[in-house]
Amino acid sequence: MSREYQCIVVSEAEGVGSIELNRPRVLNALNRQMVGEILHAMEHFDADEGVRVIVLTGRGRAFAAGADIDEMMHEDTVSLEMMNQFTDWDRLACIKKPVIGAVHGFALGGAFELALCCDMLFAAETASFGFPEVQLGIMPGAGGTQRLTKLLGKTKAMEWLMTGKRISAQEAHKYGIVNEVFADEVLMEETMKFAAALGKQAPLAVRLIKESVLKAVDHSLYEGMQFERKNFYLLFSSEDQKEGMAAFKEKRVPHFKGR
Repeated sequence: MSREYQCIVVSEAEGVGSIELNRPRVLNALNRQMVGEILHAMEHFDADEGVRVIVLTGRGRAFAAGADIDEMMHEDTVSLEMMNQFTDWDRLACIKKPVIGAVHGFALGGAFELALCCDMLFAAETASFGFPEVQLGIMPGAGGTQRLTKLLGKTKAMEWLMTGKRISAQEAHKYGIVNEVFADEVLMEETMKFAAALGKQAPLAVRLIKESVLKAVDHSLYEGMQFERKNFYLLFSSEDQKEGMAAFKEKRVPHFKGR
């Protein structure tokens, strides 16, 4: 990757593209530059045929402490409207490849919103989540009220958002926010193991499964079923479908190319 990053560290190995938040002195607080760099790296990986899965995590003591308060405390309504900073967040939702988040320490405010942008989440046992914006006299603005409500339902989302309650990894797992909870020392090992295994699945099928699941979140059952059906038919034009079924009949491991 040619671009030099100041707020993140990017690497790639065995089909997995990794993005690490890297502002450890401020506990990886998200500023606009960091979000822009995350988006750039994700879009690069999304276009790279050699990358099949994207992993997002943080360096240092935490995933991220939230948005950079120093950067926004003196903004006003007009400056925020003209800046239109949430466009980058909207583009994060357009990434086609699976994105796995690995959270240790804490993911608060904007960092929780970033975690909720991931397709799957793994957390360390000591990790915690929360939306403390209400304690600053504001509220989430990058999708927190929407994504959390779709995951939890109205009443629990209201409680967590209005109180700014800190949520443990175990509670996040209980409510379906987190896929798995691991001991802190094996979080990244287990995350990368899962990512590598997912990367061996048929890339086009994984891509269209993600697209179909996201469709289910915002549309009626009938509309979602029609969309799913079209994607099902579409995969029968792929080389991977022919390879997968041939490998099944021949009792061998398939070799998928994403074509």
